[in-house]
Amino acid sequence: MAAWGPLIAAVIASAVFGGIPAVRNLFGRMIKARVGAMWWAVAILLLPVIIGLAWLIAGAMGADIPPSEAFAQPISIPFAFIWIFVLGGPLQEEAGWRGVATEGLQRLVSPAVVALIVGMMWGLWHLPLFQLPSAGIYYDQPFWGLFFSTVLLSVIIGWLYNKTGGSLLLAMVLHTSFNWANFLFPVLETELGGQLYFVGLIIACAYIFWKEGAKLGANTA
Repeated sequence: MAAWGPLIAAVIASAVFGGIPAVRNLFGRMIKARVGAMWWAVAILLLPVIIGLAWLIAGAMGADIPPSEAFAQPISIPFAFIWIFVLGGPLQEEAGWRGVATEGLQRLVSPAVVALIVGMMWGLWHLPLFQLPSAGIYYDQPFWGLFFSTVLLSVIIGWLYNKTGGSLLLAMVLHTSFNWANFLFPVLETELGGQLYFVGLIIACAYIFWKEGAKLGANTA
């Protein structure tokens, strides 16, 4: 049940500080789908392209990256996307990280600063998993990798959230596509793959800052 903490906290915070209209607004943003085909393509494809390229390049450079189990059982691929969306973090977390934290903090400070703060909060939220033997890929692994990953991803998701007028649905889809891409392309199984993955995220973030500046696409006027 702990995984649902950000969503539960988002609903409670919205109710306490904004009443029923704020809760209705939160859920409205969670189903906001009319944002344009281009943004849907970005949400679904951007991170799989970055991670897939890192996987392919690492393999071509001689890294001993294991083959994709997903492509060995392709029927699992669409079902995995749905499973991840509902139970793999996006539905459970994005209302908190983007819907309340980002939305509220952007009224006070620069969206770029907000993305960094929320990214750090998001990373620290996962810290207990690194102490749980049942947590699979997290347990007994270096925490810094996930921490810096969530900071970079927070910039990308925050940018998409702002460019789509606050669509939490698109933020959830982008979050899903990230987890899903790691299922398709096991790029983090080698050091070289992980390094190339970070290079891809850094390039994407640099492009966003170059195009949007510190506002990250937000209408802060």
